[in-house]
Amino acid sequence: MPQSNPTVRIGVVAGEMSGDLLGARLMAVLQQRLPAVEFEGIGGPEMVARGCRTLFPMERLSVLGLTEVLGRYRELHAIRSQLRRHFLQHPPDVFIGIDSPGFNLGLELALRRAGIRTVHYVSPQVWAWRSYRVHKIRKAVDRILTLYPFEEEFYRKHEVPVEFVGHPLADEIPQEVNRDEVRARLKLPLDRTLVALLPGSRVSELRAHADVFVQTALWLHDRHPDMQFILPFVNRETRQIFEDAIKRHSAWDLPLTRLHGHSRDALGAADVALLASGTAALEALLIKRLMVVTYRVSRISYVLIKMFSHIRRYSMPNNLAGRALVPELLQGDAVPRKLGMEVEYQLTHPGLASETLATFGQIHAQLRRGASKRAADAVMQVLGRSAT
Repeated sequence: MPQSNPTVRIGVVAGEMSGDLLGARLMAVLQQRLPAVEFEGIGGPEMVARGCRTLFPMERLSVLGLTEVLGRYRELHAIRSQLRRHFLQHPPDVFIGIDSPGFNLGLELALRRAGIRTVHYVSPQVWAWRSYRVHKIRKAVDRILTLYPFEEEFYRKHEVPVEFVGHPLADEIPQEVNRDEVRARLKLPLDRTLVALLPGSRVSELRAHADVFVQTALWLHDRHPDMQFILPFVNRETRQIFEDAIKRHSAWDLPLTRLHGHSRDALGAADVALLASGTAALEALLIKRLMVVTYRVSRISYVLIKMFSHIRRYSMPNNLAGRALVPELLQGDAVPRKLGMEVEYQLTHPGLASETLATFGQIHAQLRRGASKRAADAVMQVLGRSAT
């Protein structure tokens, strides 16, 4: 009689919504490869919908900032301790930690020491700051899966088993996004210069950036009365912070289209984006839109970043290009006149714009590798199974 396929048990922990999406896509591919597979650990709605049994609500891990982490240290420590005991008592065939390195790496280290194979998906930015963490990563993982090619080079240099799988956003976003089609869908004029404003999705980012973004838009509109602006908000709280900044600077007449979500549509409709450094910069690159990158943090955070940072370029487009491809104006340089002048420069130098956009296309092709499939291939290899 033919034997049934033995069940493969996979432990998995995602602590953020972005990790939940990565996890769900990875689970979908693994479910195709492994007819009898079970997932348990911590996941969000996407992973739960794919069949992950979640032992704790993912929201308990979704903390932002040093102060909040310290304030909930005991709770986070207790959750990790309970997960460790659970997986040691019921060992999975492999454990996959998805991002959230502050939580997952310690758990992975304990499990690997007990003989459980471990994979970490999405590299922490050890190449950018606090590089000493690579020694812990080497001890904690059987394989680390990176989104960017320069991360693979970093880990190979430090003798950490690594696989560059590409970025899921590069798979998801098409090579060409038609500006006129997006504008028509949003009922925006086709003949006006449109600047997308993306000051960040977190409350702390809006508080740091709202005033300077409003002031920059006013500076630009004063010089270019036909210029229009578009701004996506992730929730009501961030919108209110920006609306308060509009009131403070009497900017009621600013021609600003507000969107609830739809950050990609805002970028797709725009000629150029003024944005806070982060995922939005990568999305702008993949959508092939010119950009000016900025960021402000508290003085103490800036001092700490400068103390522990090992890089001179902070935005992902510049790190991927290995050069100053897009302008970065950070901290003291993030003032309305300088930001406005950089936006103007992007719009008035077509030769530079053409070269920048061509490089964006090359980077997009480099990152578009079928990330979920490649991640599943790596997991299968760690399991000692065929990757096909």
